[in-house]
Amino acid sequence: MKKTGIWIDKREAKMVFLSSEGVEDFRTISSEIEEFNPIGGSGSPAKGGPQDVVQDSKYTEREKHQFKRFFARLAEEVADVDQLVVFGPGQTGSKLEQEWTNSKPDLAKRLQGVEKADSMTDNQVKAWVRDYFGIS
Repeated sequence: MKKTGIWIDKREAKMVFLSSEGVEDFRTISSEIEEFNPIGGSGSPAKGGPQDVVQDSKYTEREKHQFKRFFARLAEEVADVDQLVVFGPGQTGSKLEQEWTNSKPDLAKRLQGVEKADSMTDNQVKAWVRDYFGIS
């Protein structure tokens, strides 16, 4: 039975593949999601002066598509896994669960849980996944 844990945030995913003996494989996959820092807004302190228009919707739409590509790539990596847990800081794990529930329901059924966790080193990620699945 193949078990996998994914530590995920907006920048990367660290994947731990387990066998009955322990850690079988460890991979880090970059999300390639751009850091959006739109600038603009009021261009002049004078009342009625020129103003820049910031198109936030353009940035958020691009980010949404980049997340979809990232989650699809992760789905390809874990296509043959029997049990899966996702953990990490922020909302990225929840976004992943929601995306897989909508687009890959067979994979979402294998998802055992989405847990909150702080930033971790590679060894801490491996230990967390082994502890979660009870493999020493």
